[in-house]
Amino acid sequence: MRNLEDKNLPRHIAIIMDGNGRWAKKHALGRVAGHRRGAEAVRRIVRACRSIGIPYLTLFAFSSENWQRPAREVGALMRLLSEYIQSEIEEIRSNGIRLNVIGEWQTLREHIRQLLEDAMAKTAKNEDMIWTIALSYGGRDEIVRAVKLIAEDVAQGFLRPEDINQSVFHRYLYTSDLPDPDLLIRTSGEYRISNFLLWQSAYTEFYFTDVLWPDFTEEDLNSAIREYQRRERRFGLTAEQVKRWEKL
Repeated sequence: MRNLEDKNLPRHIAIIMDGNGRWAKKHALGRVAGHRRGAEAVRRIVRACRSIGIPYLTLFAFSSENWQRPAREVGALMRLLSEYIQSEIEEIRSNGIRLNVIGEWQTLREHIRQLLEDAMAKTAKNEDMIWTIALSYGGRDEIVRAVKLIAEDVAQGFLRPEDINQSVFHRYLYTSDLPDPDLLIRTSGEYRISNFLLWQSAYTEFYFTDVLWPDFTEEDLNSAIREYQRRERRFGLTAEQVKRWEKL
């Protein structure tokens, strides 16, 4: 049962999928087994968000810092990614989901890049939900990249320094065609955002849960959304101003 109010649903949910390794340790399994169960949770939550009617879902799959992990684990993660894309692409396409990838994913191996490019091409015309995967992604790297791009455009005369504002800056981010996340969920009991969507999360509502990612269910997602629906988002305004604005 969803037990969710249809009003005030978050448009954009971002999730830091944490706890695969701890889940594996808890069940006396190798870390790769934990990542495999984590991939099953991805399938479950993508389907749930599509069913609920969430227009934008962004999942933090692999950070720029994750390259420092043991080569065997990184290789297993990349194989899981390949398997997942190949097994799910037809369901994604037929359910109106458009796949989007952000980060330095061009640094991945050629066959994985090709799989991602093909998947994005096959789903490019879908509009019911945009599912973004953050791969080889770091929030600080994204901001530095945006600054460099802006500097290049200023140097070439395409942009004047006095015209740079928050709206202009947003256009240089990976997420230039996405709204900022309304709700950011982090699993596994950690209370930090780990370099994820730093600029975009300025007014995001955070929800932290002790549930490990492989155990995260549709009901856990619903609990996060219900908590979001109980909160009042003021964006610097007073509560009275928000109420007047909502009546307009």
